[in-house]
Amino acid sequence: MGAGKSSVGHALGKKLGWAFEDLDERIERRESRKVADIFREFGESGFRRAEHAALKELLTELRPGSERITALGGGAFVQKNNLRLIEACNAVTVFLDADAAELWRRCQDQGKQQGIERPLLGNLQGFRELYEARRPQYLKARLRQETGGKTVQAIAAALVETLGLD
Repeated sequence: MGAGKSSVGHALGKKLGWAFEDLDERIERRESRKVADIFREFGESGFRRAEHAALKELLTELRPGSERITALGGGAFVQKNNLRLIEACNAVTVFLDADAAELWRRCQDQGKQQGIERPLLGNLQGFRELYEARRPQYLKARLRQETGGKTVQAIAAALVETLGLD
């Protein structure tokens, strides 16, 4: 949460002329309710089932050479069944990393600006513990991009260069 997956994904898609999709938005369309409502009504396990189904659907749509960028929610990549799907399709994965305190601040700012409810946000200590627990899985991504103190445009430009897409 707060890494900039959606913001950077949009900017990268625009820069490359590629389609961008946020998996959480697909989940909301499929389930006809907001992510926060799914958490509230069905708990995290219900959300994870919906997330897996949406990811599976999305990955079946990919074709070799597809020019698509997808932002996965913070917990999607740490679910073993999701990771198996991602690895099987040989997708290039990128971990957008920053210090937990900066990620927390970004989430707080975004929540205030957009009125977004983050079901797993909790408090700084809980957030930090969640980040540290998930980080080993995140590091399984093919690439790690540091985002601390960088603008969305700078991160997108760095990814274009790193991926050799310029």
